[in-house]
Amino acid sequence: MSRLQTPIRKNDNVVVLTGKDRGKRGRVLKVLPDKNRVLIEGVNIIKRHTKPNPQRQIKGGLVEREAALHASNVQIVCPECGRPTRVGRKILGDGRKVRVCRKCEGVVDK
Repeated sequence: MSRLQTPIRKNDNVVVLTGKDRGKRGRVLKVLPDKNRVLIEGVNIIKRHTKPNPQRQIKGGLVEREAALHASNVQIVCPECGRPTRVGRKILGDGRKVRVCRKCEGVVDK
């Protein structure tokens, strides 16, 4: 399976475009490039039935946690203009390659 290049990285702020959590914003906790999926804080919450495991200090019962979303269903929020945007790439004067907002040309990378 080929690994897809996605403009979304860990700790990016994103907005959900489709699905039951449409419009929610959150921070990317994990990127799964092999499956082209992302894990977003506070979005796509599922309930998991877990068995207790005293060795790992895990209590049993219902546990709520985030499930992965497909990367095509989220869009990066530009830190400068605050709007969801597509991402382009640009090489700065000092030779750094950075991601830029397609709407305001602001730098997305910190």
